[in-house]
Amino acid sequence: MLGRLNHVAIAVRDAKSAAKIYGVAFGAQISDAVPLPEHGVITVFAILPNTKIEFIEPFGADSPIQKFVDRNPDGGIHHVCYEVPDIIAARDTLIKEGARVLGDGNPRIGAHGKPVLFLHPKDFSGALVEIEQA
Repeated sequence: MLGRLNHVAIAVRDAKSAAKIYGVAFGAQISDAVPLPEHGVITVFAILPNTKIEFIEPFGADSPIQKFVDRNPDGGIHHVCYEVPDIIAARDTLIKEGARVLGDGNPRIGAHGKPVLFLHPKDFSGALVEIEQA
């Protein structure tokens, strides 16, 4: 059921500036900044050969990551994202096994244009987990 690591997300105050070092120092391809108002973030990706680093910055006063950035002004790992072949089947299995899905439990379209869900960190050893339809 669990696929490859899609990305590691780092919450920061300025996503474009934070991603820059990955391009300059490591030669990673850096995406354009993409506002996702429905998620309350702006994303920039550093694209690596085997995964991506997603830099997320708050978008608007009601951003769900604003408190995280306030507590971690220099940035910090926010979540990890894994691919799943069938997000609904994965959700249903996770719920059956006692995991909590955040929000209303229905997938939303994420930064890659695919359905995503977030899972409660207390059910995953303190890590916020995102699953994305492969």
